[in-house]
Amino acid sequence: MTTGGPAAVASSHVPQGGARPGAASAGLCTVDGRSVAWFRVAEGRHRGAIGPVEGEVVAALVDRAVTLGVPVLGEVATSGAEVGEGVASLHAWGRVAAALVRASGAVPVVLCATGPCVGGPALVLGLADHVVMTADAFAYLSGPEAVADFTGRPTDSVALGGAGVHSRLSGLASMVVADEEEAAAAAADLLAYLPSNFLDESPRLPCTDPVDRASRVAAEAVPATATASYDVRSVIADVCDEDTFLEVRASWAPNVVVGYARLGGRAVGVVANQPSQLAGTLDIDASRKAAGFVQGCDAFGLPLLTFVDCPGYQPGKDLEWRGIIRHGAELVHAYAEATVPRLCVVMRKAYGGAFIVLDSKGLGNDVCLAWPAAEIAVMGAPGAVRILHGRRLAAVEDPGERDRLAADLEADYARRLCTPAVAAERGYVDDIVDPLDTRRLLATALASLGTKRADRPLARRPRHSNTPL
Repeated sequence: MTTGGPAAVASSHVPQGGARPGAASAGLCTVDGRSVAWFRVAEGRHRGAIGPVEGEVVAALVDRAVTLGVPVLGEVATSGAEVGEGVASLHAWGRVAAALVRASGAVPVVLCATGPCVGGPALVLGLADHVVMTADAFAYLSGPEAVADFTGRPTDSVALGGAGVHSRLSGLASMVVADEEEAAAAAADLLAYLPSNFLDESPRLPCTDPVDRASRVAAEAVPATATASYDVRSVIADVCDEDTFLEVRASWAPNVVVGYARLGGRAVGVVANQPSQLAGTLDIDASRKAAGFVQGCDAFGLPLLTFVDCPGYQPGKDLEWRGIIRHGAELVHAYAEATVPRLCVVMRKAYGGAFIVLDSKGLGNDVCLAWPAAEIAVMGAPGAVRILHGRRLAAVEDPGERDRLAADLEADYARRLCTPAVAAERGYVDDIVDPLDTRRLLATALASLGTKRADRPLARRPRHSNTPL
């Protein structure tokens, strides 16, 4: 980050809004050679309390960013609405929220939470594309005293809304870092993959990693045994340009991995099942995490690269009661609506609804590749055999003979119906490829899709807002 951190920004930015007394400062600055609309809410009598002046300064700055077509980078540490200003303070942070909604999907918004972010103004964090939290930051709507009064259980700020809570449990924090200096650097890293606005392309970098390099690490990382575990990040790192993968929300819903990378120097958004966590199944949080990321990439024109190894949606009464149908549909909607170039690799398992929802041809995928050992089917062989041949197996009295018959039936089902050849014959997969060729083929496909345009007219407005899912 060329600014050198918060102190350097404060001293080098072009001020916006005048030198008004209060807790906010704002201006235009440069981050890695690109113009950025920067604001800081952290000072004042009550540590960043937002009153009419603060609301006016920040809202004007955000609206200015949309007019100029530049990203918004904010640093926030606020004790909430300025109580001394009464209801005008509520109106003030409401103005900030409205401005951020207007900016959503038009320009990237990255907020750094560097201290307390409490009360109603904490909601503005949820309107950002990414939130970077320092380790000592915390955010909540209702404080420890209110929670204790309502529930009868004492708590504190860290347990209620510390950085660990928002990285692991709520999914609010895209990244957690040690201090403000690292927060500024993390924000710059995120912006490096995003365009300045929805009409621009993301920055392209020279690629020194040969695009025709064999994906040997990726090929060897995926075990042949369908139930064996592995870390999908080794596959992503090998297929994409070397040392370019930047994972976000890594600790929340870890059964799906999302982040930014480059392929042939071009920024892409990556979504992948993580077999080392919950066998890579999709649950409610994983669906929401992936859906929000897919929608954000589509809003800013980043191509999507999806790695599939998923046995299906995670079963459970609690999940059904909590709305896995509704939340699972968020991922279906996000992929089906996406108009950016979409590449998909089925590495191993792709069963049932998981095959469809993870960027299938039916949802509008552009290029879908499958490795030879991939299993694409309504369900795995054991489950299918239980449904198709349950009565036949139950009629066999000898347990050993029953097991042998079940094994034979499963092998036959897998041979006939679980291979990618069946999907390829019907056009549901574009090609069955050698895993070693994955990087080369994806880079070639991405280059060929460079002229893709949305099939619906795009007026000079954002594709859609990037709403918090």
